[in-house]
Formats: sequence, C-alpha cells, structure tokens
Amino acid sequence: MPTEAGNDVVQDPNLLRNIEEYMNNLKAEAAYFGPSNGNRTMFFVVNMDSADMIPKVIEPLFQKFKAKVEIHPITVPDDLKRAFS
Repeated sequence: MPTEAGNDVVQDPNLLRNIEEYMNNLKAEAAYFGPSNGNRTMFFVVNMDSADMIPKVIEPLFQKFKAKVEIHPITVPDDLKRAFS
C-alpha cells in the first residue's frame, strides 16, 4: 500500500477483520506482511485455477486497501511434469 493511502487504511478499526475476510474468501494458502520498496506490503498465496479469478483476487485489494497489485503466477512440480510430458 502506498504510504499516504496506507496511513488511512491502517487507521480503520476493521483492518484486521477486512484482511481476514479477504483471506477466507479466497482460501489463501499463506499470507505475509512487511515492508517492500518503502511501502506497506501484503503477500498472499492464492490458488487460481483460471485467469477469470483475477478480478476476484485483485479488486478487493484495490478497493478496501488502496493497494498497488502485482500478480506473479507460479507453478508446482506436478504442474511442470504435466507441462513437459
């Protein structure tokens, strides 16, 4: 979250509930919080079966957290086996 927008977000008494709700809605596998490039940063590990899930993943981050969002697709070894077989 950019600093100025993040200052407003962290003052919201519902912040932790909003984060928990977001994680539960997406069934996040993991979540990490810390600084990155001078911004408050949240990293969520979410399984997306198809690209049509992208709006469901990113829109709440834009709207509730005023976040700048990056998506980094990753794969697991079983996916690599299928891809290269």
